[in-house]
Amino acid sequence: MATAYRSGWHFIDLVTAIPHSGDSLMVTVFGEPVVVTRDEDEDVRAYRCLRKPRGAPQPVRCAIRYGMIFVNLDRRDHRLAEPEISDVRTISATPRSA
Repeated sequence: MATAYRSGWHFIDLVTAIPHSGDSLMVTVFGEPVVVTRDEDEDVRAYRCLRKPRGAPQPVRCAIRYGMIFVNLDRRDHRLAEPEISDVRTISATPRSA
């Protein structure tokens, strides 16, 4: 019997599903609506849609690995990684299961 866990990285779709800036994709992950979008800088970002009135969308960790989009909904896993070199300006996330 398969068991689904809320924590960890979950596959959403292929990057080709949102090829251009401004494209978005709405999915439901464990009963929560999540919007995955490509911004003007061609970066892929994910947001949790709140059901509360006047609630702003909350960013969700999003990673691209081998042309696939993964999201992580567990807030306990949302830790900033410290770069080893102080010059590094980008931080990349890798899904544990990839």
